[in-house]
Amino acid sequence: MSHDSKYLTAVSIHLLQAFCLCSSRAMLSDIGDYVGTEIEISWLPNLDDLMKGYARNFRPGIGGPPVNVAMAIEVASIDHISEANMEYTMTVFLRQSWRDDRLSYNHTNKTLGLDSRFVDKLWLPDTFIVNAKSAWFHDVTVENKLIRLQPDGVILYSSRITSTVACDMDLTKYPMDEQECMLDLESYGYSSEDIVYHWSESQRYIHGLDKLELSQFTITDYRFVTEMMNFKSAGRFPRLSLRFQLRRNRGVYIIQSYMPSILLVAMSWVSFWISQSAVPARVTLGITTVLTMTTLMVSARSSLPRASAIKALDVYFWICYVFVFAALIEYAFAHYNADYSKKEKAKIKTNKSAESMVKNGKQAMVLFSLSVTGMNQGVLISRQNRAQRPADAPAEPQEEAETRSARVRRAERESSQEKKCCKCKPIDADTIDIYARAVFPFTFAVVNVIYWVAYTM
Repeated sequence: MSHDSKYLTAVSIHLLQAFCLCSSRAMLSDIGDYVGTEIEISWLPNLDDLMKGYARNFRPGIGGPPVNVAMAIEVASIDHISEANMEYTMTVFLRQSWRDDRLSYNHTNKTLGLDSRFVDKLWLPDTFIVNAKSAWFHDVTVENKLIRLQPDGVILYSSRITSTVACDMDLTKYPMDEQECMLDLESYGYSSEDIVYHWSESQRYIHGLDKLELSQFTITDYRFVTEMMNFKSAGRFPRLSLRFQLRRNRGVYIIQSYMPSILLVAMSWVSFWISQSAVPARVTLGITTVLTMTTLMVSARSSLPRASAIKALDVYFWICYVFVFAALIEYAFAHYNADYSKKEKAKIKTNKSAESMVKNGKQAMVLFSLSVTGMNQGVLISRQNRAQRPADAPAEPQEEAETRSARVRRAERESSQEKKCCKCKPIDADTIDIYARAVFPFTFAVVNVIYWVAYTM
């Protein structure tokens, strides 16, 4: 029994080994098919042979004609445009192509795609962004660089770059302005004797730029420019520029700045319909609108550079501020006229009562003097009759003549005072409010028409 059990155990072990061996062979066969061990790669050039004697520190064809570098750009995104710092952030795919005869191969006509680590072994144009404040390459998950080598030695080098670029802005018409921003590419060390840049023949338009949706701007146009920069100390350097036009979207500014300003001005006109006697209501409304307008001006300028140029938004804010402040001054003027009229009426009433008392006293004195005069005249007449003087006419009493002349002078004086008072008569406060209800809205509408025509045409 022991011999049979040993025999069965040995057979089981051999069967298990055979099964494991078959399974491992099948697995290796599957992996080999997946990784392509059966693919013929005999057409690949020997990179070690290509790189023999290759000097990456020297440009292709050194000592001969300059290297022609074709440039192409694809815009991935424009992330941020800042008026305060006058800059914008852009992510682009920068593609450069040139010929390097040292890397040509002729035993196949297939293009060779190389790993990004091969870039460090090649000569590359020293292209840089002239107006960049900062820039960096993307390296997730690997360096975003591409190298393609053609049999005739033509190299395509593509890289993904994000750069913060300076953009000089004219904010005189802000927020109805249009800006032109540039992306300037130039060789840093090679002059026009060693390298020449030109836009690629396929670069008729920028792929992706027309599909961009910006929050504050709309790209209306763009153009390609080729320049030759002349520096006295270093020589002539080729430069390629991408210039694109940006038009600011005004909708957000109309909602956040213009409409609140218009409503504040209209709110200040409500005081024209409030009674002159409601002093706290009108003063509170006027001061509130002035302070709110000041706060709106300060908050709108916080996102803008502290430039000396007067912007269109500043002009509109000051127009609204003047109208709001004028509404407050209007109430002060109307209230002053109302108080002045009340004081004048009280003064006139007091003068009339005093004059009536004086007049009554004078009339009593005149009656008394007339009675005395009448008695004197009777005595004189009786004496004259006695003396029999018919030819002499009775003379007018001297006191009556003086009284009559005093009355004439007093009448002239009162008429002259009335004329002066008419000239200095204040305007009625209610009349001022009635005129203000029409003058303020009409003037504000006219100023608005002039403003929008001046800054939008």
